[in-house]
Amino acid sequence: MMTSNTIKGRDWTAVFRTGGSGITTSVRALKNQFMLAFRTPAGRIGLPIVLIHLTLALFGTWLAPYDATDFVGPQLDAPSWQFLMGTDVFGRDILSRVMSGAGSIIGISAAGALLGIALGTIVGMGSGYKGGKTDEVIMRIMDGLMSFPSLLMALLVLTIFASSEIGQRLPQEGWVILTIGIVFMPPISRVMRSTTLALKTQEFVQSARMRGEPAPYIIFREILPNTWSVLAVELSVRLSYAILLASSLGFLGLGVQPPSPDWGLMISESRRYIVAAPWVALAPAFAVASLIIGVNLLTDGIRQASRLPQKGTYP
Repeated sequence: MMTSNTIKGRDWTAVFRTGGSGITTSVRALKNQFMLAFRTPAGRIGLPIVLIHLTLALFGTWLAPYDATDFVGPQLDAPSWQFLMGTDVFGRDILSRVMSGAGSIIGISAAGALLGIALGTIVGMGSGYKGGKTDEVIMRIMDGLMSFPSLLMALLVLTIFASSEIGQRLPQEGWVILTIGIVFMPPISRVMRSTTLALKTQEFVQSARMRGEPAPYIIFREILPNTWSVLAVELSVRLSYAILLASSLGFLGLGVQPPSPDWGLMISESRRYIVAAPWVALAPAFAVASLIIGVNLLTDGIRQASRLPQKGTYP
């Protein structure tokens, strides 16, 4: 007698268990790729920069000398020993706001990039494996979405959905994350489709088909673990674009709302004082630029690492 978990003679609980095993294998391979990247010159420079920003994202609120929203000094006070980066127009310590704002922009950017990777991987691998008319229709839809510039696409999603009655139930940060994921889904899906098309003709995939394995098993257990190098590069590339997109949305007032610290919002608020008090804009601008440079250097390191011989394995 067939149980509820058994359909057409196959235990789907085991299928999803093996699919989860494939995802775990891919995550371990991504970790190994980042370890290899540290062996390259670009990786040795980029990885410490990224780690510094990650430290600020995790502990910046506690390491900051003042609370990010407190009025602690004179308005537009120049950098001094008391306020190393000066104060803004409201008398808030800029250094504290930069350190506290790292968590929001890195968290939003990383979550949006990961969501885009997840959506693009599912759509691209499913479309590439299925093939035929289904693949053609899905890819034409992705091409249509890719025709919009990323910032314009983000503005359309935010203005149409975030301002609706249902959209107001989700925090603004959540909408920014969802927007970044939707914007990045089409290009990632095309990359993963091409990778799937190249892999699904390999012998190990054909053997799984001949054994009668279902499509979810083949995609997540056989194909996905062999796309780790592509996923590592895509994640690092999309992360830098996500940081820039999140900062742009914050600059336009569509990201984290005041008085919460956000680097893009801080640059926007300092525009009218950039001549009289340039330090107000330079501090968050330098934070954004250094983070993007660090991520880009780490990306180059990952690309170079894919051509390096592996000296053993990493746990």
